[in-house]
Amino acid sequence: MSELKKIRELKNLTQEELAQQTGLSVRTIQRVEAGMQPKGYTLKTLAAVLDIPEKDLYTPIIPAVPETIAEEFPEVQESSKPVNLTFIKIINLSSLPLAWFPVANCIPPLAILLFTKEKSPITRQIISLQIFLAVISPVIFMIIVLLKLGSGSVLVTMVLLVLSNIFIILRNAYEIDKKGCLYYKLNFSIL
Repeated sequence: MSELKKIRELKNLTQEELAQQTGLSVRTIQRVEAGMQPKGYTLKTLAAVLDIPEKDLYTPIIPAVPETIAEEFPEVQESSKPVNLTFIKIINLSSLPLAWFPVANCIPPLAILLFTKEKSPITRQIISLQIFLAVISPVIFMIIVLLKLGSGSVLVTMVLLVLSNIFIILRNAYEIDKKGCLYYKLNFSIL
């Protein structure tokens, strides 16, 4: 989907309404949405009417992936598949029942991934984040225990770890629902 089409739909405009507001032809709007890069007057007019920076209208150019790279990085090919955001949100929320037990919170989404073969990059990122939390939570807990700060600090640490995990899951679910991406994600993938 082109950047113009995304922005136009976010602003609840039809192609005809946008053409009328900009003074451009409907055919010009259609060409830009089909992939033509807007230039000059068209670019400035669209940016001004939509109240966005001009660079937001440029569609990122993705070079063709050579076969050797595609074999080495299969996720590059998978990212072009359509993504079911409702299903991804369910995968994300499946971590909630075990959020109180951080070591096991990655098991439900991982099981869903294995049974459904939903291997989109966003799904991998959700599971990678839960695995990361499953590893880091016990480490933080053990540091607090070894510091011998008292049973109160151990209890508070446990509660904070669980609440932070719940918050991360819910915030990501909200972001998936609204923008189709994750709010909290890692810069790397464990899967």
